[in-house]
Amino acid sequence: MTRIRALANQKGGVGKTTTSVNLAASLAATKRRVLLVDMDPQGNATMGSGVDKYHLGYSALDLMLGDADVAEVIRPAADNGYDIIPANGDLTAAEVGLMQVARKEYRLRDALVPVVGRYDYILIDCPPSLNMLTVNALAAAQGVVIPIQCEYYALEGLTALMKTIERIREGVNRELEIEGLLRTMFDPRNNLANDVSAQLIAHFGERVYRTIIPRNVRLAEAPSHGIPVLNYDRTSSGALAYLALAGEIIRRDQRAQQAVD
Repeated sequence: MTRIRALANQKGGVGKTTTSVNLAASLAATKRRVLLVDMDPQGNATMGSGVDKYHLGYSALDLMLGDADVAEVIRPAADNGYDIIPANGDLTAAEVGLMQVARKEYRLRDALVPVVGRYDYILIDCPPSLNMLTVNALAAAQGVVIPIQCEYYALEGLTALMKTIERIREGVNRELEIEGLLRTMFDPRNNLANDVSAQLIAHFGERVYRTIIPRNVRLAEAPSHGIPVLNYDRTSSGALAYLALAGEIIRRDQRAQQAVD
C-alpha cells in the first residue's frame, strides 16, 4: 500500500528539501519504490536529485495544469534509485493558473491516482509558505513530516503550521495527520537546541522521531554535486542518520499495518 507523505514547514531553512532528497534515497536503498514530487518552484529537490531544472520537458507545472499526465512527467532521478516529478521556477505560474479550475485543491491528488500502487512511498517536498501548492500537497498526503530546527523561532513557526494542518484537515483532507517531527541540523553542544528538543518530546511524545539529523558538512556539500549524501559519502554522519530515519519510518509503517490487519 502506497504511503504519501508531505514534508512541510512554513519556515524556510529547516532542512526540508535536504530531508526530502535524502529520505527518498535512503528508502530506495532499502529496495522500496520511491517517487519524490518537487512542489517548490525553487526546484532544489530537482537539482539535488541530479536533474537539471533548466532543461525539463514536462514538469510539475504541466501536471498541475493538466497539460501532461503523470506518466509523462515522471523521470528517473539520475542514478539515485528513485523517480522524481521535477519542478522549476515555472511552477510559480500554477498559483494563477489554478484560480479558475475546478477542484483546485485536489489537482495533485487527482493527478497521482494512476501511479498510486506503483510506489511504496511518495514524498512531496513543499514550498516554505502556505500557498495553493502546499494546500495541494497536504490534500494529497496521508501524513505530514515536519523537519524542525531546534531553535526558539522554530517553535513559533510550528504553532502556525499546526493551525494550518488543522484547517486542511477540517476543510480539505480528513485523513491528514501529523506523522512525525524531525529534528534537523542538530548540535548537541548547543544548550538551546537541547532545551527545544526536550520541549518537543514533552509536547509531542512519540510523534518526535528518535532519529536526529546532525549538522554535517557532507550533508551540506552533497546538493552542489546533484546527489544525495548517501551517494556522496555513505559513511558520513548525515548519510547514516537518514538511513536510520528510513528504517524508523519503515518500522512505524509496518507496526501500523499490523494493527490494521
